[in-house]
Amino acid sequence: MSAETLAELSDLLVLAAVLLYLGAMIGFAVELAFGKARADTPRSRAGARVPVGVGAAAEPVESGSDASGSGPDPAAESRTDVLASPGGPAAGDVERAEEGPEPPAWARTAGLVAVAVAWLGWAANLAAIATRGLAADRWPWGNMYEFVVAICFAAVTAFLVTNVRQNIRFLGAFVMVSAALGLGLAVLKFYTAAGPVVPALNSYWLAIHVSAAILAGGLFTLAGAAGVLYLVRGDGLSRLPSRADLEKVAHKAIVVAFPLWTFAVIAGALWADKAWGRYWGWDPKEVWSFITWIGYAAYLHARVTAGWRGNRATVVQLIGFACLLFNLFGVNILFPGLHSYADVGG
Repeated sequence: MSAETLAELSDLLVLAAVLLYLGAMIGFAVELAFGKARADTPRSRAGARVPVGVGAAAEPVESGSDASGSGPDPAAESRTDVLASPGGPAAGDVERAEEGPEPPAWARTAGLVAVAVAWLGWAANLAAIATRGLAADRWPWGNMYEFVVAICFAAVTAFLVTNVRQNIRFLGAFVMVSAALGLGLAVLKFYTAAGPVVPALNSYWLAIHVSAAILAGGLFTLAGAAGVLYLVRGDGLSRLPSRADLEKVAHKAIVVAFPLWTFAVIAGALWADKAWGRYWGWDPKEVWSFITWIGYAAYLHARVTAGWRGNRATVVQLIGFACLLFNLFGVNILFPGLHSYADVGG
């Protein structure tokens, strides 16, 4: 095939990936909308007996006992007797009371079909990147358009690979819509025709530095989606997973992504010395890459040393994700600098 044909094929494959990601999003959304609702509360919050001692002399105090010591509250005693009596609800019944009805079988089928469609979209996205590289005869992330296409691919890859190890289909709709919107934005606003790059990018460092940034960006995107859902999820019945599960997914993704981003920053400094004769020059892209690194370093530091969990830790990691997005879009669009060759295509 000629370079022009390969470039046209790449553009068509990007559009195919958008459609497939949107189809997968619908399937994941259907499964989530009709899945089982669960309350994000400990089992102990459902009427329980609270023992105060061990041994023959210790008397258990019912959860509804009168604090004045005048005797048990009759209403509370009645509720406790119902729980404790052979005819009353068992612990499993209390747990089921905190769950919604079982979802229909077709809802789970919709989720599994969505996974298959997402893999097809992933393959189309990969083929678009490969044909773009063949058309340009170089690594296919030399401008803003190509970088956004690649980071959408990395985000979907992170989701699908993680889903192989554990069921995180609950994130599927949000990752798929993010990838579809990212590809659509790349086509509509950042498109640049396939061609050679400026001399500064014609280096093996392009594959090393930018590839690490793309992989880290994909994992950070997965963590960001989980973090947003964590803040949205309440204590009541919800079809979203527990906040503990969401926090676990986000933390694991960041633990893998942070070393990759660290390597990308260091590789960028080494490349800068080779291309421009200095490791650091306060270029906007360099500054915001480092600010992003600080944001995620603060998240990991707060968890390890201060024991931060829950809302505080999630807010910190989302601040880091906001810095990442600004570094990707805001810096390239708003600020001139040595990285202006990666700006929006004309």
